Amino acid sequence: MIILGIDPGSRNCGYGILHIEQNKILAAGSGIIKLATRLNINDKLLLLGQEIQLLLHEYQPDFSAVEQIFYGKNIQTAFILGHVRGVIIYKLKEANVSVFSYSPREIKQSLTGKGSASKKQVEFMVQSILKLKKPALEDAADGLACALCLYNKERLLLGKK
Repeated sequence: MIILGIDPGSRNCGYGILHIEQNKILAAGSGIIKLATRLNINDKLLLLGQEIQLLLHEYQPDFSAVEQIFYGKNIQTAFILGHVRGVIIYKLKEANVSVFSYSPREIKQSLTGKGSASKKQVEFMVQSILKLKKPALEDAADGLACALCLYNKERLLLGKK
């Protein structure tokens, strides 16, 4: 089974790929989709869609987890992240990949046992669980964390499909 986890962002979208076989979890890949700041939002969304398409073609995930939007004080940022998340979900559904969504708090809780954990604590747990020799880049670690959350929360459901 292959799980793709995505942490949406307006500048960088982190992603992580997990390959699960007989309850063994392997980090099969991770990285960042960089969305150039010089591009307008429409061009960023087009580029993002194309990059997601390439990931889907390369890894052919069975399931995906996309982090929900964290709403801060800036409503404009929330709107842009909504567009970003919409493109991601559209491309996943277009490829017939099941999509699960989790809040940042749920992801932190799933990995560390504490919904208010710091980014460093989450990164440490990702590195520890996946036995990574070097830490993943911050946004990539968030993508892996999202994928791990899906596996932790939906393990029984995933095994039935």
